[in-house]
Amino acid sequence: MAEGTGLLNRHRGSTPIEGSNPSRSVDPPMTKPRVRFAPSPTGYLHVGGARTALFNWLFARHTGGTLVLRIEDTDRERSTEAHTRVILDGLGWLGITCDEGPFFQGDYGDRHRADAERLLNEGKAYRCFCTREELDAQRAQAEAAGQVFRYDGRCTRLTADEVAARTAAGAPSTIRFRVPDEELAWDDAVHGRISFQGRDLDDFVILRSDESAIYNLAVVSDDIAMSISHVIRGDDHISNTPKQIALYRALGRPLPVFAHVPMILGTDGKKLSKRHGATAVGDYQEQGILPLAMRNFLALLGWSPGGDREILPTEEMVRLFTIEGIQKKAAVFDPAKLEWMNGQYLCALPAGELLEPVLRRLGQLGVQHEGRDLGPMIDAVKGRSRTILQVAERVAVRLDPSRSTLDSQGEALVKKMGHAFGTNLRLVVQALVTLPPERWQADALLDALKALAESRGLKLGDVMQPVRVALTGSTVSEPVNELLAVVGRPRSLSRLEEMAAPSVGESGAA
Repeated sequence: MAEGTGLLNRHRGSTPIEGSNPSRSVDPPMTKPRVRFAPSPTGYLHVGGARTALFNWLFARHTGGTLVLRIEDTDRERSTEAHTRVILDGLGWLGITCDEGPFFQGDYGDRHRADAERLLNEGKAYRCFCTREELDAQRAQAEAAGQVFRYDGRCTRLTADEVAARTAAGAPSTIRFRVPDEELAWDDAVHGRISFQGRDLDDFVILRSDESAIYNLAVVSDDIAMSISHVIRGDDHISNTPKQIALYRALGRPLPVFAHVPMILGTDGKKLSKRHGATAVGDYQEQGILPLAMRNFLALLGWSPGGDREILPTEEMVRLFTIEGIQKKAAVFDPAKLEWMNGQYLCALPAGELLEPVLRRLGQLGVQHEGRDLGPMIDAVKGRSRTILQVAERVAVRLDPSRSTLDSQGEALVKKMGHAFGTNLRLVVQALVTLPPERWQADALLDALKALAESRGLKLGDVMQPVRVALTGSTVSEPVNELLAVVGRPRSLSRLEEMAAPSVGESGAA
């Protein structure tokens, strides 16, 4: 992990995390909300995590609050620096900026252990000497009897002397939290009142035998130390919440506001997964989705600003966002709608703002563009494109028409026109080759094509469409005279002569 540079600086800026006094008795006055995004670096930044980060960011910006980034890296076997980097890069791409952090949960083990020891000393937790093999045997016995496994609490029956003797002998032990027999309920900001009963929960481990904290203790300890006022997270965490509420109470701390946002489903109504295609944010970046479009799309997965608005500038999202606007029902991730929305942003953005990603993609395609003005080309194709990849591929064709291949509509036109396809292209070449380079401009080209059609008694479409198909492979593009101007005189004439060959009209292939 790079120290002292960029987002991976584990101690950048002032830290709100207390290490010396994890159970402080006096809170500073809470004036504005404090929220956190706390990803686990055991995988990539997926759509669900990105949406959670965005909701926290929008809430913080709407309320003038603070967004803290905490990397929950206590799963030592699965947490990697590479995954941390990808998560941070994904947040940066989406434009989700955090006010504090990133902080790394693994750096605060001393405080986690102190909280566990405090609960142990106050009789709210106890040492458990059960081995994994013993617990597996209990689980197998319960399953064989058709019962749900529950820890039987046998270590609660050990005397203080027995615990001391085992500990002195070096017997490994965990620390289990003693779940109180009481109602564990909260008013969820999304779902309303949710209630569990303590008697229905097992006494759960809070500290492993290697003295590392289990998730439920670590997250409560950190949220207390960071003065987190609102916990906005996926509703897959609802089952963890009663355990965390019990820990808040045991540590004598007030509860934050919990807001559990709905799941994201695929278009088939099932939980979003790899079978639905890309699920990591980085995949959509590679597929040519703009960060503005992705942010807009994610914001509307489970949140409604009211009305039928779908294209929302960031400033509008911040102004309108409220937790009350988050819906209870699951949201559906529709890739087709994401591409549509991306197309709307492509169409609205000036070519200059699309130049960098287009150039990057052209480089990947191995397309040379030195000395060419790409702005008019981007403007010509962006309105008919859904992704940056499509923009770049269509720009590549205009830089080098020989890269074009006939799509189904182009093939249909060639087949329908037969020999006339090549004949008309040859007529176009004859008409345009006399046009000098300095007059190779949209207006002059249109005049020349109209004059050709009139002199030959042809429909203008029978002149234009073969040119369009020859240069792009498709029957849809910008106006043909503008297309010719963008492609340029030498490349246009060369490609038209190539596509005018008799074999094209006969076989329907370039």
